[in-house]
Amino acid sequence: MTRLDRVEQTRSRFTGPPLTPRTAVIWSVLRAELDRRGDAELTVLDVGGGTGGFAVPLAQAGHRVTVVDASPDALAALTRRAAEAGVGDRVHAVQGDGDALAGLVEPGSVDLVLCHAVLEVVDDPTPVVEALVTALRPGGAASVLVAGRAAAVLGRAMNGNLGSAATLAADPAGSTGPRDTLRRRYDAERAATLLRAAGLTVEEIHGVRVLADLLPAAVADGAPAALLELERALAAQPPYRDLAAQLHLFARRPTGNQGAGPVPPSV
Repeated sequence: MTRLDRVEQTRSRFTGPPLTPRTAVIWSVLRAELDRRGDAELTVLDVGGGTGGFAVPLAQAGHRVTVVDASPDALAALTRRAAEAGVGDRVHAVQGDGDALAGLVEPGSVDLVLCHAVLEVVDDPTPVVEALVTALRPGGAASVLVAGRAAAVLGRAMNGNLGSAATLAADPAGSTGPRDTLRRRYDAERAATLLRAAGLTVEEIHGVRVLADLLPAAVADGAPAALLELERALAAQPPYRDLAAQLHLFARRPTGNQGAGPVPPSV
């Protein structure tokens, strides 16, 4: 039984926003982590958190969230959103980017880090991941979301851009070149290796948007509940997982012999 199955069998004080095919896997994993922590108030760091799609619901659940983002407009929208939700005192906005993270966060001060759609755009992902680990307390967890390489290759090929697909498939970083909006894309093993090299224990890997970006809008909009369940069913199963538009890795900073150890891997 995976974490996605277990979380549906327990009642959590955190319900979060309505699940959608694009967010269900991530929120289910986060809900399970919050269940694991019980009633503890967590210190959360959301790197590249933008307007607060994750930060505000987590603050509404009683946690304190710091959002680091390079866009002042996004942070202004975050502040308004948090205030309107009644959690302005629980959400702290910091202007900065992933490359400068080490100087923005106190070491060993965070229980949960969110790093979504960041590692594919920073100059060098290695020091960013190292900074995430440094920010975490022992036993703290990291939710990392990265762009999937295989999906990008297939998407370009299906759209008739065979040259672009071939370039992306052959490039070591998974990029089509200087004009690409992303510096790199990942497969599951490459992403997991990056996290492990920084000292994290990877507990789960799921595909996000396995089918959501492939289906015609009429199909997706016509059967959203069925699509949601199919996305959840395929999320942890290779080869479907590895063809997802994004890969979600959930990892933990080891505690050694002190405190509760890491949750056993489920995949």
